[in-house]
Amino acid sequence: MNLFKKWVVALALLVCSQQLLAQGAIEITRGSDKATPIAVVPFGWQGGTPLSEDLAQITANNLRNTGMFAPFDRANMLSYPTQASELFARDWKILGVEYVVVGQIKRDPAVDRFEVVFSLYNVLREEVLLTRTVTGSQVQLRDMAHHLSDQIFEEITGIRGAFNTKLLYVAAERYSPTNTRFTLQRSDYDGARAVTLLQSREPILTPSYAPDGQRIAYVSFESRRPEIYVHYVQTGRRERITSFEGLNGAPAWSPDGEHLAFVLSRDGNPEIYVMNLASKQMRRITNHFAIDTEPTWMDNNTIVFTSDRGGRPQVYKQDLRTGVSERLTFVGNYNANAKLSVDGRTMVMVHRQDGYRNFQIATQDLERGNLRVLTETSLDESPTVAPNGTMLIYATRQQGRGVLMLVSTNGRARSEIPTQFTDLRVPSWSPYLP
Repeated sequence: MNLFKKWVVALALLVCSQQLLAQGAIEITRGSDKATPIAVVPFGWQGGTPLSEDLAQITANNLRNTGMFAPFDRANMLSYPTQASELFARDWKILGVEYVVVGQIKRDPAVDRFEVVFSLYNVLREEVLLTRTVTGSQVQLRDMAHHLSDQIFEEITGIRGAFNTKLLYVAAERYSPTNTRFTLQRSDYDGARAVTLLQSREPILTPSYAPDGQRIAYVSFESRRPEIYVHYVQTGRRERITSFEGLNGAPAWSPDGEHLAFVLSRDGNPEIYVMNLASKQMRRITNHFAIDTEPTWMDNNTIVFTSDRGGRPQVYKQDLRTGVSERLTFVGNYNANAKLSVDGRTMVMVHRQDGYRNFQIATQDLERGNLRVLTETSLDESPTVAPNGTMLIYATRQQGRGVLMLVSTNGRARSEIPTQFTDLRVPSWSPYLP
């Protein structure tokens, strides 16, 4: 048995090893059901031919996905204004709506450009909070909807919107027991407009975006063993980063984009290493007889990772300057594959509670220690967090197929990412893009 197979077997055996006693009082909670009522009225359009995209519906879906808003059903609206001057607050107060979004779409046929003028109205205060114009081409209609959604979301919440971001994931298409094609897909955050970046007859694992959004790191088995590559999105150029004997896995970018953390078993045991991408200088970070894997970065000097050094998989952090490590998770008999919000205050991970078999996605407040279980499925893995921390996407199984699910971090909203593929894996959310 080679080192990579040993590593896979070892991870499987972790689930059956000795239960670790919980230390410290951490509250386990679930999300509430209250969200702010908002109406996104169908936008006015006098172009004759129906538009290829319903910008108002895309906006409503975006706001719903954060779990902070409950879009009002357009079929139950009392009127369909298209500009702020047509709004009557009493109509919307009767319906219990707190905010209304209205808009008009115009097309300049001379240059084939579209213009959306939209307004955000506060029903309780009876005033217009925002009026803006967004422009773009026919193929940019969805981008326009995401952009205006970002502006509405930030105006109400004070949080930067993340709807104009992208999603990476791996699709596996099985044609026969011995013939599977793996493709690396890049889409809008909600699964729309997917394009293929890479195809292979061998597995592609753990893609992750660099902070600049222009580079992707992933593991490829195209040479029949795991190797780490960096892929340049705009040009398609690829650079092989590691090709050591045994395991080469789980690449993770530092916040400054200058270093890559990953897992190697070159010394006989899975350990975490960090490479300076400019100099290609590499140093070993962990040194333990246990399995250390799944690194992610808390900041440029701190790594968060999974280790079974306490008997079961739990999440630890290590200071790269001092080498001092500290355990972060104490509730549940399994915590792994952690990801952090941009502000570093919330950790998202795969979690299993004591006495349960299901693997679910949970968040832990790193300041207060509170842990919240977000999902209700049973084989959840590979969480990835929106750059503003309001939503996350994870992989799970439904009716024998791999799907991607989106859930708000407050636990109020959840939905499946639509796609043409039947087996999806390892999602990765992009940073904010230029």
